[in-house]
Amino acid sequence: MNIAAIDIGTNSIHMIIVKAASQHQFEVLVQEKEMVKLGVGVFANKMLSKTAFHKGTETITRYVQLADQYGVDHIITAATSATREAKNGREFLDNLIHDVGLSPQLISGNEEARLIFMAVRRAIDLQKDNVLVLDIGGGSTEAVVGNNEAVLFKNSMKLGVLRLLDKVGKQDSLNEEERNALKDHIKETAASIMENAKRIGFNRVVGTSGTIRTLGEATLLLTGKETGITVNAEVIKVKDLEKIVNKLLSLSPEKRTEVKGVSQNRVDAIHLGGLLLVELLKMAEVKELTLSDASLREGLVIDYINRHGQVLEEVVGGRNIKERSCLLMAKRYETDIEEKKHVCRLSMQLFDQLKEFHDLDESSRDLLYHATLIHDIGTFINFQNYHIHSQYLILHGRMRGFNNLELKLLALLARYHRKAGPKKRHKEYKQLNKKERRLVKGLAGILRIAVGLNKTKNQWVENIFCLIDKNKLTIRIFGEAGMELEIWEAQRFSNTLSKFLNKDIVIEKG
Repeated sequence: MNIAAIDIGTNSIHMIIVKAASQHQFEVLVQEKEMVKLGVGVFANKMLSKTAFHKGTETITRYVQLADQYGVDHIITAATSATREAKNGREFLDNLIHDVGLSPQLISGNEEARLIFMAVRRAIDLQKDNVLVLDIGGGSTEAVVGNNEAVLFKNSMKLGVLRLLDKVGKQDSLNEEERNALKDHIKETAASIMENAKRIGFNRVVGTSGTIRTLGEATLLLTGKETGITVNAEVIKVKDLEKIVNKLLSLSPEKRTEVKGVSQNRVDAIHLGGLLLVELLKMAEVKELTLSDASLREGLVIDYINRHGQVLEEVVGGRNIKERSCLLMAKRYETDIEEKKHVCRLSMQLFDQLKEFHDLDESSRDLLYHATLIHDIGTFINFQNYHIHSQYLILHGRMRGFNNLELKLLALLARYHRKAGPKKRHKEYKQLNKKERRLVKGLAGILRIAVGLNKTKNQWVENIFCLIDKNKLTIRIFGEAGMELEIWEAQRFSNTLSKFLNKDIVIEKG
């Protein structure tokens, strides 16, 4: 079932088209974004401009045509702050009903907050934490406290980048007096909401929306980190963010694009969004911010599926976001999940029995587990050099819950599970630091042997027992008779783990 969601925002109009794979999982097919800036001037004169009115209608008409090409079964449309507050907002929505054939919802700020949190919960592994989610839009900022079980608090503040732009009345740099006046306004508007959020309590803050992602990317670049395909799950320090914001506040609009990560279409108000974000984080009394690429449109899709009780076959399980992402990826590329789970069991046995010698932590174990589920998805493209195809698919597959470094490490483990092991001359491996290279070498060494021990795909090897002395690791395997090919293959690919542990490896039947 294909579903589209259109978010008519104050700054941008977005559309997402998804294929619902189950009641809890969907695959993104298309994402579209147009910075219509529907809310420019709205908060000063309470009217959508003629330009924004027509550009918004044209953009949404184009989106509907694209949705039709993808055979979409239903289009959900939601309008937010600018349309709520404009005197001609109702006229704009009526125009969409009559001329485009949509039935848009005019959602409240609190409903927007709830939907955004639903999307964040799907994109970020919240574990057992209470999390404060902040979403800075053009006309409002949503604040939600919740966890994996429930939304505990939600509210919407009349603070947004275009609303602040209307308040200051100019795009130019701000002097100290103007900055302090704006800070006082933000504190006065946000005080009660942020106090309520702190009273409920949270362990960390997650930031989403285009403004926050842009500021986050600029901060990552400032600190020398790669931004990769997505900034989802990346963490930045508030003190580094503040450096970027202070710089943006001192620059003219023309100069703001000189800050890496800031695009031309955001120069009008990104400095104001930055000031707003820093003040909210200070009020939250946190030193770090986790970035998320979750969005209202994804929340609309999740909510639609939940409310309409779609009878969709449950195709994947998974204990958490990361495992569900891997299982969905494995299904998408038609790999044998039960076989991969068998390789997982062998990998985990090796990892646990060698723990005293490899000195890798629990997060490394999780990384190995997830890698075993998807290491061979590249066979979907071509069996020849499928490990290279697996690497590419993992890097570009928009897997939820993982940050850029984790995706890079997963991709390298898939790359090195067969044929040549890790080598410094390999570009992606060379770019890692010493600790990360050691991690890849150790986990790849274990994965290569576990994959080898299922050479015939018959799952004959049931258990592993490791005997270790000063110079040698003996791996004894137990299971069905006729495991000669498994022993031969695992021995053939034992070189990487042998170098990692600095021990000879012998694999034999127990």
